[in-house]
Amino acid sequence: MSAHILLVEDEPRLARFIELELGYEGYKVSVANDGFTGLTHARELQPDLAILDWMLPGLSGVEICRRLRATGDKVPVIILTAKDEIGDRVAGLDAGADDYVVKPFSIEELLARVRAHLRRTQDEESETLQFIDIVLNRRTRQVHRRDRPIDLTAKEFDLLEYLMAHPQQVLTRDQILEKVWGYDFMGDSNIIEVYIRYLRLKLEAQEEKRLIQTVRGVGYVLRES
Repeated sequence: MSAHILLVEDEPRLARFIELELGYEGYKVSVANDGFTGLTHARELQPDLAILDWMLPGLSGVEICRRLRATGDKVPVIILTAKDEIGDRVAGLDAGADDYVVKPFSIEELLARVRAHLRRTQDEESETLQFIDIVLNRRTRQVHRRDRPIDLTAKEFDLLEYLMAHPQQVLTRDQILEKVWGYDFMGDSNIIEVYIRYLRLKLEAQEEKRLIQTVRGVGYVLRES
């Protein structure tokens, strides 16, 4: 599904130009021409990214950003402005803006900034992995099965994370050793089997369905039997 971008710009020709260029890139675009409408759209439409002109009728782009951040809205915000003083940039960033593009600008630069912020957001969202009823949080390193917390050692967590990042995919022993233990691992040749057993004991402690399957002669896969 294409990303949804909110553009708040009061200069009609520039707004139309940016809207068309974003559309050519495959984005869904909503446009507002004043600050109050822009703020309403941001709250109601929940876009994936907002491009806000600094100088707008009603509310400035910086004030829109400030009000969004005050309510906990973390939508990425790019400010468009003719202001190029350091103090102005600091004011915009202090209001919670993620980026700052000075007019006149090349559309290629703006599109590159849009791609970068959308990619960063997607990366942050992927901090949580889920397969069936197992949920793993990469940032907090917590794991739950249904509502039950599962206490894992660091290496157990790393192994489960690798499996959950590649669901339904058969992973060979060599792949697992390389990604979880590293190229230079010189320990027990049965280390993977040992840790798979540890994981299964913890994930199936209340007789839950087995999800880590053995593929004989190859390796392991996370899937329903």
